[in-house]
Amino acid sequence: MSRIGNKLITIPEKVTVDVANGNEVTVKGPKGTLTRTFSDLMDIQVKDGVVTVKRPNDEKRTKQLHGTTRALLHNMVVGVSEGFTKELELVGIGFRAAVKGKQLEMQIGYSHKVLVDIPEGITCTCGSATEVKVEGIDKQQVGEFAAEIRAARKPEPYKGKGIRYKGEHIRRKEGKTAGK
Repeated sequence: MSRIGNKLITIPEKVTVDVANGNEVTVKGPKGTLTRTFSDLMDIQVKDGVVTVKRPNDEKRTKQLHGTTRALLHNMVVGVSEGFTKELELVGIGFRAAVKGKQLEMQIGYSHKVLVDIPEGITCTCGSATEVKVEGIDKQQVGEFAAEIRAARKPEPYKGKGIRYKGEHIRRKEGKTAGK
């Protein structure tokens, strides 16, 4: 069984954590500010550069919330200090992407260009025509936007064409074999 909730969160320099109303946490850092409201069941305390999360009892629901709350707080601290990045690759003949204003424009094998709106708080860059880099301070928002881009053309199992995360392994299938 995991003991994630019991781990302490050390606050790096240049990052401040404020707890208001017992469950509304604001984390400020060099990359930006994140605010989130947590469950009333959790007791969040900040002392001497360390954040602790405590639970009132050992019921199943509070144990689940304990680990989740600690993980979300840790992601907020890491987000405002370092940020999060997801990299995607476009694999296929003629596949390319470019950032045009507040939209990501992709040519991914359809008869038309696919336009995806870049949400507020996310920066999207294209290193080359076949690489897309998604950056931001909110881990959930970065992951959701990267998944939205990938969903536009998921990698297919026969040739491996499509949009994939950098380093992602695609399980390949064998094609049909001609009968005699």
